[in-house]
Amino acid sequence: MTRIRTALVLAAALFAGVAPAGLGGVAVAAPPAPAVAEVGTVVQEGGRLTVPAGGEGPVTLRLKATLPAGVTGPVNADIGLPVVNYPPAGPNPRRLAVALHSTCSVNGGAFAVCEWDAPQADGIDYPYSVRLVLPVARAAATLTYAVTIDTSSQQSWVGSLDAPVTLRDSAGAVVAQGGAGLDFVPGVLPDPETMGVVHARDKAGVLWRYEGTSRVDRPFRPRKKIGGGWNAYTAIVPLGHATAAGQGDLVARDKAGILWYYKGTGNPDAPFAPRVRLGGGWNVYTALTVSPRGELVGRDKAGVLWFHAWNRESEPFSIDSRLREGAGWNIYTTLNQFGWGALARDTSGVLWKYDAAIAEPTRIYQRRVRVGAGWNAYTSITTMRDVGGDREPDLVARDRTGKLWLYQSVIKNGVQVPSPTRTPVGLGWNIYDLMF
Repeated sequence: MTRIRTALVLAAALFAGVAPAGLGGVAVAAPPAPAVAEVGTVVQEGGRLTVPAGGEGPVTLRLKATLPAGVTGPVNADIGLPVVNYPPAGPNPRRLAVALHSTCSVNGGAFAVCEWDAPQADGIDYPYSVRLVLPVARAAATLTYAVTIDTSSQQSWVGSLDAPVTLRDSAGAVVAQGGAGLDFVPGVLPDPETMGVVHARDKAGVLWRYEGTSRVDRPFRPRKKIGGGWNAYTAIVPLGHATAAGQGDLVARDKAGILWYYKGTGNPDAPFAPRVRLGGGWNVYTALTVSPRGELVGRDKAGVLWFHAWNRESEPFSIDSRLREGAGWNIYTTLNQFGWGALARDTSGVLWKYDAAIAEPTRIYQRRVRVGAGWNAYTSITTMRDVGGDREPDLVARDRTGKLWLYQSVIKNGVQVPSPTRTPVGLGWNIYDLMF
């Protein structure tokens, strides 16, 4: 038995690379085996995800990460979008990041907004042009992520991507990696970011909101109440056309001539942030509108048209900073932005279209084009973004009986104008004293 026990000890020592001192050897430890860093996996649950670019609403990406043993502390995760072939005009990494809307949840917790960004545009060395940083999680054997993704109809060009997903520990070492299959496809429902809106103020001063549907026969959803007190204003001007997604700023002039700025919130149920005072003196104008380039345009009592450029370094508009467009504009009873230009109705009821003078910074409009007569049948003319589903600007006009008519736009002799045909879309609109 002693012999067997000695042999076992010797074998174990030799296996460990140590010569027992009793056999005349020197105890020498074998070199440790090199450490191999394990990397866990990230698996997409449910297969590739179809992301409709349109009004369908968000879809949910679900990921399950398995971490190797020994990972502790906080774990950071991100999803990269390996977009390479951006269209030649318009889209770029920053615009794509802004157009993607997501909320994130970890391990079944509450969803919170998480934002996409364009790291390369910010000088960060990151291998993909757009990424989503997921919420930090405490290390565990498995982590689950749920990410909602929503985007507008303009982003269907993104197509199919294999998006890498990477988890790192607090030192920046990769602890798990995998991927997610995302297929961006054109949506089939109207996109709130492209659908227009009509706002209407009743005689009690309450402001109401009508969002577009993309249907010509029923272009508006049931109205939403914005709030009271809007009869304090003698003019309200959208700074560009509002959308059903809650986008769109406006300015409003009160009875003392003070101009107020309302920033759009992106929330269709509460579309305007608290107002900001811009300054007084704006009652020198008998009409206010906005140019296609975003300038605030005012017609004074002598009929001279002026425009105020948007000043992003201080207040948006200043009454003391303006350029003269020209005289003779008091022949018009209405002025409205329409697409990339303006519509003006003269005192005899003829409607005229002015296209923008794109290449001339000291002018707003080109020579006018006659649209047609008979427009003095209407007590209100309101232009907006698309509500009829053709992705072109629309116009609604209210007649003296309170009936509302929809005019979609057409191209006539190279100029975008309201169609010669109209569609009845509602009754009772004479309860409103202002529409925009």
